[in-house]
Amino acid sequence: FVGSTPIAEYVYSTATANGKRCQALGGAKNHAIVMPDADVDNTVNQLLGAAFGSSGERCMALSVAIVVGDETGNTFISKMREVMKNLKIGAYTDSTNDFGPLITGEHRDKVTAYIDSAEEQGATIVFDGRGIKVKGYENGFFLGATLIDNVTPNRVSYKEEIFGPVLQVVRTNNMQEAMDIIDNHEYGKGTCIFT
Repeated sequence: FVGSTPIAEYVYSTATANGKRCQALGGAKNHAIVMPDADVDNTVNQLLGAAFGSSGERCMALSVAIVVGDETGNTFISKMREVMKNLKIGAYTDSTNDFGPLITGEHRDKVTAYIDSAEEQGATIVFDGRGIKVKGYENGFFLGATLIDNVTPNRVSYKEEIFGPVLQVVRTNNMQEAMDIIDNHEYGKGTCIFT
């Protein structure tokens, strides 16, 4: 089973209480560290699909880019914002779309609440996917790709799994600080480093 942590715990405890073997995975926060010597164009290209593919609704979706140094962060944000302008959201039946709707209206609202929370707690919404309407699918559960800068590890949006097309940027001074942030995250799982 793969899903939220509370449900994964429920599935696991129910299965094992009935003598069944079970692997139940819940909660994830996947990170990428972007170093000052990274090929930023390549990094942006790789993170675009990793963060927004499948509407961000997959276990290994990348949800946090930890950039080392403000210059790296500024360059990364600028280039990511530019390529995000070209993402096309719409029905999955149209193969020209980059991604489609979220699974339910309730989940779209939950992801939107994380974006709202990040903004209320002082993060910067660089590219806002809230309020997307797709012609012919006005009642669809669409949420556009969202890029959030100046996120810190104490924010709710950083602490919890979002499971949607949201990429948050955390700025650090060095690689050790970046690795410590990942190691200290309750759901810190996959990590890649771009140099």
